[in-house]
Amino acid sequence: MNRGEREAAVRRIMEQGVAPVPPDLHGDAVRRGDRLLRQRRLVRRVLWLLACAAAVAFAVWAADAHPWAEPPSQTTPPLTGW
Repeated sequence: MNRGEREAAVRRIMEQGVAPVPPDLHGDAVRRGDRLLRQRRLVRRVLWLLACAAAVAFAVWAADAHPWAEPPSQTTPPLTGW
């Protein structure tokens, strides 16, 4: 389909009358949109709660385990130069 044919098809579509829309479509769309927003807000809050819980768990583990400290040596270092 070349450009001229596409333009003609678009003109035909635009010249046609407006398609009938069900009268309760707006109300259904508003209710669905509200439900989606509530679900997204709930998911976002749950994810923030999980992120905060993970941060607190990591802080408690790090305070107890001291992962930045070198563990004590289990063997004596070799003596050289005697």
